[in-house]
Amino acid sequence: MSGRSDIEAEGGSDAELAYMRVANDIESRIKSGELRPGARLLAERELATYYGVAYLTVRRAMKVLRERGLINTMHGRGTFVADRSET
Repeated sequence: MSGRSDIEAEGGSDAELAYMRVANDIESRIKSGELRPGARLLAERELATYYGVAYLTVRRAMKVLRERGLINTMHGRGTFVADRSET
């Protein structure tokens, strides 16, 4: 017996959640300077396609990034990299 059930999915409790993977990737691009303050991100649906995840996964990742102070979203205009020089 292998110790693993035939109905157990890959990526158990220690697997990185999809929304955190997206949030961490965008954060690393911001911190590396690839995405500069004021840069406008792709629309959430375009980001979902880019990362191969559901739209709601990207929305959750954007919430994490807003909570971290890395992005600002302006209704009807888009999502932009925050200017962190003041922090």
